[in-house]
Amino acid sequence: MRTRLLPLLIVLLAGVLLALGFPLAGITATVEQQRVVVDRIDDAARFASLAQYVTARPGAGRGTPDEEDERQSMLGAELRRYHELYGIRAGVFFRDGTPMAAAPAGWRVPEEGEGARAFSEALAGRRSHDPRQILPWESGGRIPVASPVIRDGDVVAVVFTDSPTGRMRSRILHGWLLIAAGEFLAMLVAVAAAFRLTGWVLRPVRILDAVSHDIATGRMNSRVAPASGPPELRRLARSFNEMADNVEDVLEQQRAFVADASHQLRNPLSALLLRIELLALELPDGNPEIASVRTEGKRLARVLDDLLDLALAEHAAADLQLTDVAALAAERVDSWRPLADDKGVLLSYEGQRAVTGWADPVALSSALDALVDNALKFTPAGERVTVGVAPDGERVRITVRDHGPGLTEDELARIGDRFWRSGRHQNVSGSGLGLSITRALLAAGGATLSFAPHRPHGLEVTVDLPRTAP
Repeated sequence: MRTRLLPLLIVLLAGVLLALGFPLAGITATVEQQRVVVDRIDDAARFASLAQYVTARPGAGRGTPDEEDERQSMLGAELRRYHELYGIRAGVFFRDGTPMAAAPAGWRVPEEGEGARAFSEALAGRRSHDPRQILPWESGGRIPVASPVIRDGDVVAVVFTDSPTGRMRSRILHGWLLIAAGEFLAMLVAVAAAFRLTGWVLRPVRILDAVSHDIATGRMNSRVAPASGPPELRRLARSFNEMADNVEDVLEQQRAFVADASHQLRNPLSALLLRIELLALELPDGNPEIASVRTEGKRLARVLDDLLDLALAEHAAADLQLTDVAALAAERVDSWRPLADDKGVLLSYEGQRAVTGWADPVALSSALDALVDNALKFTPAGERVTVGVAPDGERVRITVRDHGPGLTEDELARIGDRFWRSGRHQNVSGSGLGLSITRALLAAGGATLSFAPHRPHGLEVTVDLPRTAP
């Protein structure tokens, strides 16, 4: 769940940071350019004050020709010094574009573009407004600024500056790098906070999922510790624990009822069977009704014994130990071989001689006995039953294969259900609880039981045990 929730939080946080970072970067660039424009406007105003009473047109000046030449020379010297010091082209131009003074020499007002528009605005008596924003990657970008020279209320000339933007673009880029670094650090902090937040929120969910799996696999005493996480999840954990307690109580009552009923019915059944035997003494030998009653009584006794075994298997806790599974399986095969020989079935062990795994030796022995007994019941004389043990990664697999009639797909889906038996095997002795007991014994130790067809015919039962400590 974290892999789905965390990217969503990171995308949202990145969107917020970018939504703040882009406007901040734009404001930074605008402020830097505005500083340059204001500085150029101040310089243009100073040059306009120097050029206010300078004119080279006959009859237009207010002083003598020598004073006119001196003022014009002073203005030219200021413009040249300004250009040499700052690298900014600057000039004062009459209305028709003729230069009054300019630096560098021969520089003229642009005939088109933003510079021409700024000159036209100054001729109309307006100072340059904000020029187009120059961005760091525009290496050829320049900032034109024009200011009118007004004499007696009329615009007689225009101060025009054309500034390079290298330093300004460097400052903008530096500011953007600082913003990017800040955004990156903020993103790291946001990702760390998202990790902590998702961990805090999802930790109770992970614990709840693990406990649910434990309960589903038979570990009914597992519970959630509602010690962290949001209040809603802590409340959910408490409710889950209450539900698990109630389910465990109900299952415990059910097991106790089955065990008590099986135990209490055993004595009356034994007395009933004894009376049947006494009654049989008064009847002729070979009476079919007495034989039928005996058979049903023994079958009922076997069902009661299996019910008691099932209740005990579901209730008992597993005593897990590091066990030589291969040796245990080979021992159970040797124990069952006399019965197999008596039935004419070849029972053999195939596989490695030493494979260790974690299991309850007593429960595993009982489970193997039930599986081998079941295989021998349904395997006809002259066929084989094989038991094998092999490691499979972190698991140990025990397989019991027979060459009996096998089961259909529908029957495989139901095998292991309590009291279920195939309609084709009703004449074979059994209660339908053996595999249920086997599954309960194995589940208590973390093992699993599965069934599959054995080609060309027969059934393959697989017991899967852990190789590492639980």
